[in-house]
Amino acid sequence: MDKDQVKGKIDDAAGRVKRQVGEWTDDSKLQAEGAAQQVKGKVENAWGKTKDAVRDAGDKVQGKHPESENEAEGQGKQDDQRRKGVA
Repeated sequence: MDKDQVKGKIDDAAGRVKRQVGEWTDDSKLQAEGAAQQVKGKVENAWGKTKDAVRDAGDKVQGKHPESENEAEGQGKQDDQRRKGVA
C-alpha cells in the first residue's frame, strides 16, 4: 500500500465526518469543505493505487514480483492442459 493511499483514506474519512457534522449542524460551508476533502482523499487513493500498479508491473517485468513466477507457472500448466484437451 502506497503512502498516498493511506493519506487518501484518512482524508476521505475526515471529509465524511466533516460533511456529516455539517449536515447535522446545518452548516453548508462545513458540508462543502467535507465533500471537497472527500474528493481529495479519493483522488489521492486512486493515485496511490496507480503508483502501486506501475511499481508491480515494473517488478513483474524485472522478475522481482513473487506472483510473476506463480503466474508463469500457472500459464504453463494451462497451456499443457489445452494441448492435452483437458481445459
